[in-house]
Amino acid sequence: MAYNILVVDDEKLIVKGIKFSLEQDSMMVDVAYDGEEALHFVKEKDYDLIVLDVMLPKFDGLEVCQQVREFSQVPIIMVTAKGDDMDKIMGLEYGADDYITKPFNILELKARIKAILRRSVKKVDLKEESKCIQYGDLEIDTESRRVFINSKEINLTVKEFDLLELFMENKGKVYSRETLLNTVWGYDYPGDIRTVDVHVRRLREKIEENPSTPKYICTKWGVGYYFQ
Repeated sequence: MAYNILVVDDEKLIVKGIKFSLEQDSMMVDVAYDGEEALHFVKEKDYDLIVLDVMLPKFDGLEVCQQVREFSQVPIIMVTAKGDDMDKIMGLEYGADDYITKPFNILELKARIKAILRRSVKKVDLKEESKCIQYGDLEIDTESRRVFINSKEINLTVKEFDLLELFMENKGKVYSRETLLNTVWGYDYPGDIRTVDVHVRRLREKIEENPSTPKYICTKWGVGYYFQ
């Protein structure tokens, strides 16, 4: 299967290197050099993943990520400056699935891309019976990867859905932040547990009536999170 990738960076040499490397793995790659051009591409074409630099002309990467999340759940890897923790946190807050810091090894970026693609939305036979899990007014369809609350569809990012599916399939089981990081993001993921906290908070904001007193995803203080 040929994946469609969008690479967004204003440094043309970096873009050229990423594009060449991904095309060696038979991926189809489009490139954009500013935020405005990136948004145009995303609105016109379906992508399997976006590599998005934070520092961009016209619209910065955080603005692009935020706007993309208004109409698409395509996986996004943010590219941040080395040591700029705020950009990493803000990227996750705005809906990015992962981040990588400059300067980076192209092989590491490709590994991140392939890991996310493996876990991303899979094309399923529409004739295949859906597998649904429901608790109260919350329902997920694990085949189509759709989420409903009181029959109204809720849009989740790839990682938000992965977390919710794991929780709902293992009701009552308490997961430490480290275990969630390893299970959902993978053992080779170099990020830290703040990634988990940000995604759990965003997930609560979408599925909980009152995120500050959640009825679904609860905290076991000093241990981790569980689905109640």
